[in-house]
Amino acid sequence: MSMDEKTIRKVARLANIEIADHDVERIGHELSGILNWVEQLGEVETENIEPLANVVNIELPLRKDEVTDGNCAEKVLANAPEETQGFFVVPKVVEQEG
Repeated sequence: MSMDEKTIRKVARLANIEIADHDVERIGHELSGILNWVEQLGEVETENIEPLANVVNIELPLRKDEVTDGNCAEKVLANAPEETQGFFVVPKVVEQEG
């Protein structure tokens, strides 16, 4: 599948990737190669194949879903640059206009 420059730039914008003008053609070839490979996957016969979640048919043990504070507030707060009354002190991030 061949991609035009407009599509390449749109994909880059959606992926939040900055592409230099001189790299557009190279990246277009790479993206086309990836899309061709994905198209080949559609040709694989998957009829009567059950989905596989794990290669080994075992059930993993789960721990109880209990909410705890970890009982180590002192250790956690030891990493804080500033602390008051058992809480992290953080800079103000929202300013009011006016």
